[in-house]
Amino acid sequence: MGLEKYESKQQQIFKPAAFIYPFISRFDMLTPALQDKVEEWSATEDTCSFKVKGFTLKLRIAERAENRHVKITGDDGSGVPVDFAFWIQLHQVSDTDTRIRMVLHAELNMMMRMMIGGKIQGGLDKAVEGLAAAFNQMP
Repeated sequence: MGLEKYESKQQQIFKPAAFIYPFISRFDMLTPALQDKVEEWSATEDTCSFKVKGFTLKLRIAERAENRHVKITGDDGSGVPVDFAFWIQLHQVSDTDTRIRMVLHAELNMMMRMMIGGKIQGGLDKAVEGLAAAFNQMP
């Protein structure tokens, strides 16, 4: 089993990184956006848990680099059967142009890669598009 790397497309947000970072660096800041979209959402600054298709997932922010990136991993008893790390990366080009990208490193066996590899890529692209659109709509 090897570590697979999946990278989303890069999306443009017409805001400075300092505007975006507080939202992505604290799970509790995501509560308004996510509580209606997933079951049993609960969050603190560093951890969150929620249910998807009957499975409870627990995530933890493992690393923060202000206005640059956030690294997210599975928390203890995460319910995620895969070893993974997930980055949300910001790159500020100017005060009105920050590029956002999501990167996932996951330990997947051949079977899992064949079953969900393509879905992971599509999911990352959709997620980063949604995030960029949400930020671009904010005043």
